[in-house]
Amino acid sequence: MSEQITPPAPVAPAPALPPLPDAPPPGAPAPWGRDRRVLRAVLRWAAAVAVFAAVGSATAYGVARMDRMDVPGLATASDGRWSYPTLTAAPLPSGSPGPFDERNPAGAHYADLRDLLLPAPEGATADRGLRGKDGWLRTENFLAEYREEVDRDELRLRIVDAGLRHIAARGWTAADGTRTRIYLLQFGTAAAVDDLITMQLAPYDRPAYAVRGTETVEPDEEFPEAAESDDVLTSVYTESEPYGEEQVREAYLGAGDVLAVVLQSRAGGAKEVPFQQTVALQTRLLL
Repeated sequence: MSEQITPPAPVAPAPALPPLPDAPPPGAPAPWGRDRRVLRAVLRWAAAVAVFAAVGSATAYGVARMDRMDVPGLATASDGRWSYPTLTAAPLPSGSPGPFDERNPAGAHYADLRDLLLPAPEGATADRGLRGKDGWLRTENFLAEYREEVDRDELRLRIVDAGLRHIAARGWTAADGTRTRIYLLQFGTAAAVDDLITMQLAPYDRPAYAVRGTETVEPDEEFPEAAESDDVLTSVYTESEPYGEEQVREAYLGAGDVLAVVLQSRAGGAKEVPFQQTVALQTRLLL
């Protein structure tokens, strides 16, 4: 049963972000548009070769190529999906374009970053430690997800050098013990996020930095293409057996100027369906 989407109620404009870069001269291509489209095409072709088996799962999601307001609840009781509240696209300040609008070559999200976070599903217990101050999380709290101190130090330098502006996060524990953490990191441009995803953090074979509690991590070949978006760079991984007390699933999403990191872990094994559902919904909220 899919959740219905209600239009956002009028709200006061979110805190102003820096103005958009000057538009290119008439007839000139957007600074990054062509390169990003080519990069995505190459990456998606390479991934398709390795994950063609996931295509058969696509029809169960029905979420490919949707408008910004068409964010599905993906809630059915039969296959282990969670029941989320009605999702509403974050309001944009008056006159501001969306992140994939042709008038927005920087890929900037002008909606408040905190409004782009997926809400917890029904019955889950919120992780108060990820609320931060006024909804903004300290960089150290995000870096604490990674196992090695040397990796944390290197990752800090990479995201700072890339122009990290701020981090919003949300986490919860579901009734079955699954722990979910979602981090949204906002940068100055989509180009910075594309470089972080493709060249520094999330190559195809495994994440560049090991998350706490993980041993061997590999691409998640069961992740359905229909849970992705052509506008969002998506890298998903799962911890292979034998794993320790918990199994961890990871996703890195590049959507305009926002890098999203989604982590799910559960003792005895993190289930596929809630992870796929969570990543799909968070992806749609970033469009």
